[in-house]
Amino acid sequence: MTAAPRTYEVRTYGCQMNVHDSERLTGLLEEAGYVAAADEAVADVVVFNTCAVRENADNRLYGNLGHLAPVKAARPGMQIAVGGCLAQKDRGEITKRAPWVDVVFGTHNIGSLPVLLERARVQQEAQVEILESLEVFPSTLPTRRESAYAAWVSVSVGCNNTCTFCIVPSLRGKEKDRRPGEVLAEIRALVDEGVSEVTLLGQNVNSYGVEFGDRFAFSKLLRACGEVEGLERVRFTSPHPAAFTDDVIAAMAETPNVMPQLHMPLQSGSDKVLRDMRRSYRQSRYLGIIERVRAAMPEAAITTDIIVGFPGETEADFAETMTVVREARFAQAFTFQYSKRPGTPAASLEQQVPRDVVQERYERLVALVEEIAWAENRALEGRVVELMVAEGEGRKDAATHRLSGRARDNRLVHFAPVDAAGGEVVARPGDVVEVEVTYGAPHHLVADGPVRSVRRTRSGDAWEARTAEPAKGVPLGLPTVGVPAPTPDAASCR
Repeated sequence: MTAAPRTYEVRTYGCQMNVHDSERLTGLLEEAGYVAAADEAVADVVVFNTCAVRENADNRLYGNLGHLAPVKAARPGMQIAVGGCLAQKDRGEITKRAPWVDVVFGTHNIGSLPVLLERARVQQEAQVEILESLEVFPSTLPTRRESAYAAWVSVSVGCNNTCTFCIVPSLRGKEKDRRPGEVLAEIRALVDEGVSEVTLLGQNVNSYGVEFGDRFAFSKLLRACGEVEGLERVRFTSPHPAAFTDDVIAAMAETPNVMPQLHMPLQSGSDKVLRDMRRSYRQSRYLGIIERVRAAMPEAAITTDIIVGFPGETEADFAETMTVVREARFAQAFTFQYSKRPGTPAASLEQQVPRDVVQERYERLVALVEEIAWAENRALEGRVVELMVAEGEGRKDAATHRLSGRARDNRLVHFAPVDAAGGEVVARPGDVVEVEVTYGAPHHLVADGPVRSVRRTRSGDAWEARTAEPAKGVPLGLPTVGVPAPTPDAASCR
């Protein structure tokens, strides 16, 4: 009698890069014969893909490991693996603090996971393997995408910046760029599978090309994406203001399938704080970029990341941040209270801001961000927007059923799937609809009028074909990447 295949569960924390890595881990496990555990079931293998950006990241990990200890003790053969940035940082410390962990692997060797699991099973002892540099670019690994219509595509890994609050460079290593031909070949393969939207992914996409000596490589890549037949939407994250150049703005504005959306981390509006953060730009440069982007793309939605309470931040410094927020009029801002990241220069800086002061400033910032975002969204009421329908059922209450989609500027829109006669409109994830915005809320838009048009797409066909198959446990033959639901931990590491 054939034994049932072992089941797995991957738990992901952190930024888009970790989400993308988890899709690779999933693909590796499925290629090795594992199948996804059913909902609510305890998996035979639980993999933690960790983040080290937040101050309490280790407490969160060890708390979760502690909950699993008695579960594992009651299930002979169960295995636990820990990977990602925290594993790269803590290394052997993880098995000391949680000796029931079977495998620890780093950011540079995610492809080793199946072998390490088997070795730990055979040898009956923990396996810790942390490489200091990347040997194989991870996009060559098999990947199980969560989405049938949208995909991540890595253009680079690692980072050459030295921001004092960030530990990413020491964990992800120096930047390594893929050649444009490799990136475009992956995009074409994805489009052949039914993908119509890609997000180009890197710790600092603007510096793409430095490794092979072409400082215009990223703008050239954006323009080349415009020539890929069947590719409808291109996004990218995250750029760095210090390296953001006008050729990229021109490429965005002149390439029809590059979306009018920009996520550009600010972190602080104070020149003094930016200097202490070792961010190599100043307020005037940041606002200048915003001005040029809006001149080229008046309808662009600009989002950002902001840290409140960096060591030494005064009330005057914070006021400068508020000034930039008022002038930039962000569509959304991911706001964070500064927390010490062990291993970063900022963790040892003097003049740590008292927590009550940080909290009060944070609340003022959030209120301003929401006020502006709400006003910007209300200004869109009455406008017809094109949406790519998202996966999931959208919002549902006693009186209203809505689907959800993303506008070209990436705003989230909840819409009623009805036509002018009140009949139901069938729109699959990946299909494209046109709707009129009836209400602008602080964090989303609503379109409760009739759907103006529906365009069935190859992406919708791909979603339909996928949902006709088992939802889990089907390895993909090509090395591909995908866009799952957003992760709450961070917008980006930049």
